[in-house]
Amino acid sequence: MAFIIKRTFLMIPQLLLLSVLIFFLAKQMPGDAVTGAFMGKPNVSAEQMEKIRLQHGLNDPWIVQYGRWIGDAIRGDFGQSFVHKQPVTQLLAGRIENTIWLSLATLIVTYSLAIPLGLLAGRWTGSFADQVIVTYNYISFATPVFVFALLMLYVFGFVLDWFPSGGSVDIRMEEGTAEYVWDKLKHLVLPVLSGSLLLTYSTVQYLRNEIIETKMKDFVKTARAKGVPENVVYRRHILRHSMLPIAAFLGYELTGLIAGSVFIETIFSYPGLGRLFIDSIMARDFTVVTALVLISGAAVIVGTLLSDIILRIVDPRIRLG
Repeated sequence: MAFIIKRTFLMIPQLLLLSVLIFFLAKQMPGDAVTGAFMGKPNVSAEQMEKIRLQHGLNDPWIVQYGRWIGDAIRGDFGQSFVHKQPVTQLLAGRIENTIWLSLATLIVTYSLAIPLGLLAGRWTGSFADQVIVTYNYISFATPVFVFALLMLYVFGFVLDWFPSGGSVDIRMEEGTAEYVWDKLKHLVLPVLSGSLLLTYSTVQYLRNEIIETKMKDFVKTARAKGVPENVVYRRHILRHSMLPIAAFLGYELTGLIAGSVFIETIFSYPGLGRLFIDSIMARDFTVVTALVLISGAAVIVGTLLSDIILRIVDPRIRLG
């Protein structure tokens, strides 16, 4: 418990430093939120845009704007989106939920596939099954996510028409009903499979290598020399030792998916944080961009803490700072 409290307090200066960096870099980008909001609207004069800048304090020094922004952010107010004409917090609310569900589903499917494949390849190294799994890993590693996602969309969304090709739910569905939940799940199938089928390679390869390396450890050789059955050696010694790094990576994987779902969400028109991030950059909606980057950075920091906690639970012998 002490290390959790200590790490939580350490997160505060990390988040503050991150917020300063994000806000400063955002201010170095060409144009501003007003320029992006009224781009392509010749009926809005330069004088009118300048008046809006003055009203919102956009001409103040960046450090003054940062102080105002971080003070509001601590209270949960990330400002107003000039493009969407609504508070950023309200804009993010539904998008965050969609991205979390997409990330959780992708993580569950990824681990459900990767752990059995890694265990199989690691235990029976050199077998036909191992060769097939290794070949699959190479193909997964070499295939860009956006190429595979587009292929899945074309085959299963347009040609076969088995699953919806975009969105998160049919607008005709009534929220709270069983049909609504089922439709949400159907909209998740293609994005989740497009991400998980390619993300498995890292976990599979890492687990396979860990098992192969653990087989050569002295404590495994000692157990075998004492006549311990191979199944017991594998279950109690090799498997437990090899699974520790996988458990530790769980927090990183989840937050990485939340922060890095840009391609999948864009290709499948899935209304999550990733797609909103790209749209906001293109529209120069800086209040939304800074909020999203800060949330993503905070998620990574929290994911690090979560991984340490999981590792401590799995193996209490490990002491973390």
